[in-house]
Amino acid sequence: MDIRQQIAAVRFGTGPRPESPLPDDPLAWLDAQTRGPGLPLAPPPGRDTPPALEEGYRAWVAHDASPPPPGQMSPVTALFRAEQQAWVRHLLTSDAPFHDRLTNFWLNHFTVAERGGFGVTTGFSMYLRDALRPHVTGRFVDMLVAVSKSPAMLYYLDQTASVGPNSNFGKRSGRGLNENLAREILELHSVAPASGYTQADVTEFARIMTGWGVERLRAPFDTLFRPGNHEPGEKTLLGKRYPEGPEAYEAALRDLGTHPATYRFLAQRLVRHFVADTPPPAAVARIEGVLRETQGDLGAASRALVRLPEAWGPPLTKLRAPLDYMVALHRAAGGTDPGPVLGAMSALGQPLWNAPQPNGWPDTAAGWAAPEPMMQRLDLAYETAGRFARRDPRQVLEVALGPLAREETRTAVSRAGSTRDAITLVFASPEMQRR
Repeated sequence: MDIRQQIAAVRFGTGPRPESPLPDDPLAWLDAQTRGPGLPLAPPPGRDTPPALEEGYRAWVAHDASPPPPGQMSPVTALFRAEQQAWVRHLLTSDAPFHDRLTNFWLNHFTVAERGGFGVTTGFSMYLRDALRPHVTGRFVDMLVAVSKSPAMLYYLDQTASVGPNSNFGKRSGRGLNENLAREILELHSVAPASGYTQADVTEFARIMTGWGVERLRAPFDTLFRPGNHEPGEKTLLGKRYPEGPEAYEAALRDLGTHPATYRFLAQRLVRHFVADTPPPAAVARIEGVLRETQGDLGAASRALVRLPEAWGPPLTKLRAPLDYMVALHRAAGGTDPGPVLGAMSALGQPLWNAPQPNGWPDTAAGWAAPEPMMQRLDLAYETAGRFARRDPRQVLEVALGPLAREETRTAVSRAGSTRDAITLVFASPEMQRR
């Protein structure tokens, strides 16, 4: 077996499955997943279609009118839980794992979280399925515009509370700017602090986006522009002037999304995620160049990423985050049940779609390698092995690691006292912890 086949599935994918043979041509397999929108996502369990914004907002209005009794889940939360189940089941069974990894990467880059409230949980299905995922292998600027105007993001970063102080509504109400979304788009989503933007740019960007909010009480149940909340007058962002009106927000986003500093920042993040905690400068320069030459084509950048020499050797240098780790364990054993994965992720400190801050989850070993969480991984390895104790440990080893397995691991598995112990040794091995 070509070791590159295993590396392709482990480093760039979500881990092999027993019924899915490794690709004969790893590069062609990876390339195919960077063209087009990816495999269709199944609706949540028990549904024919994913929840629409209208359904979510009506459930929210009904919740406000008659909250459920203590201990009973709100229908709004139930829709979000169903979407979590659907996504993890997709990760466990998908035949396009590189596209899935890219989706998870961009979901973390553009973090929204359940802790943001019903505005986020109601809008998340649209956020994942319509705003972000269709652009994973398209142009970055189109993704930036779509997610920055989506209800989930507008609620999560409090844009719905921002009012131009000199707007008609601002003068009547005394309300003013909320700069959260403006700050995070500049700092975390696009040009990054290295570009040299200032606090004045943050404020001007916040003024540009005033008026943009969400309608949840009547159709069309979506993002809308309220002229009476918009700050009047011309604004200046990063030295460029933008006229008053609703078009300025998207125009500013498109300028930020194609800024050279944005391409540099994205290249650093992509290389850090897929190659090394300390991104090699030559690799970053290569991906930055592709983004610049293609005007932010993420599919082209992904194809260039898998052609970096640093991306193939040495293998197993990146510590798997809890999501990557638990999905890989269950895929290796042929699991399809999302429930144990979601529970284990929470136990390991990475509850799905609920990062504590807008900068998302850590993407380096330092964020996950503390002694207690690593000990919890061993406990979960044993617990997960118990779910698959009827599996042949040798098959699980070959599926999960193949030629990446150390001789010490193979020997320990062969000498284990029980099937469960043998599978635990596979799941808890140093190789399985990394990609």
